[in-house]
Amino acid sequence: MKAPKRRSHCPISSSLEVWGDKWSLLIIRDLMFNKRFTYGDFLKSEEKISTNILAARLLMLEKNDLIEKLEHPDSKAKVLYQLTQKGIDLIPVIVEINLWAEKYFQLTEEKKFLIKEIKLNKEKFISNSINSLLKD
Repeated sequence: MKAPKRRSHCPISSSLEVWGDKWSLLIIRDLMFNKRFTYGDFLKSEEKISTNILAARLLMLEKNDLIEKLEHPDSKAKVLYQLTQKGIDLIPVIVEINLWAEKYFQLTEEKKFLIKEIKLNKEKFISNSINSLLKD
């Protein structure tokens, strides 16, 4: 598959073109931490993504090799999505975003627990998260 044309060679600009919109990182978050793997699962997120945006973001993430589609074991009408290695490599970025957000936003108790776990041993949290995704 041909790589998409980039606006510039700036690493931040190039990265934002792949995952910088509001919805793409939420899909990646759901795949990483919320064990959501199907189109229907993503629609159930508390952020309430619309179907047309979801379809577009899944396609864009797939074209940029952050996710891949797999056959669903129980239904030919469904597919499973999973992170590729390129997507898994975003775990440290997502962790840092969580730590940044803790400084500036009010968090739920569930998210406070996640932040506490990250702060206890960030490298171990990242390693465990990566290993969890690789064995699924």
